Amino acid sequence: MKRLFFIVLMLATVSVFAQKKAERPLVQFSGVVINADSSGVIPYVTITNLSYGKQINLANYKGYFSFVAHEQDTIRFTSIGYASATIVIPSKLADKSYTIQVKLSASITHLPQVRVFPWATTDEFHKDFLSMKIADDDLAIARKNLSGESITALGKTLPYDGQDKQGLNFQDMHNSILNSHSITNPLLNPFAWGALIKEITAGDKSRGVSSNY
Repeated sequence: MKRLFFIVLMLATVSVFAQKKAERPLVQFSGVVINADSSGVIPYVTITNLSYGKQINLANYKGYFSFVAHEQDTIRFTSIGYASATIVIPSKLADKSYTIQVKLSASITHLPQVRVFPWATTDEFHKDFLSMKIADDDLAIARKNLSGESITALGKTLPYDGQDKQGLNFQDMHNSILNSHSITNPLLNPFAWGALIKEITAGDKSRGVSSNY
């Protein structure tokens, strides 16, 4: 009998609490979620109503949210990279609406240092280290660039500058002047010798003299 009475009492208590919970007035809960450090909006924040079956809502890309809740509901705001925040909707609201600005602080997590090596064993590292080609320093690079071979190769590929072109023009003018005043020796010209032999042969024939040329 006592056990039956206890069960009935428990059911009555649960019913009373359920009626009180159901009787809590509805509230239009609205607001915006911003960064506590920079005052910039935080988009797509997850909003969980812990007092109403963990009902989940989501803020939009501008951080704005608006949904129906109850007075005295506990609401939690979470977002990746930020510390969560929890607020309680106050009771006895006159206009049945509640607007709030929620500030979330950035959550900084320090991870332990991890050093990654591309070698599986120490022997592989020693092998690669011994076969590694060390790059030249600045002095060695400068010596290579100023060597005779490098300068000659660059001279064949680089275009003439103004000074080079001026020197070539002076050389061409000098050669033209020398050629215009030079006298060519006809005895050194094979074509002149051929013409001379033809003239001598033609003269001998006109005089009736045979020629051995």
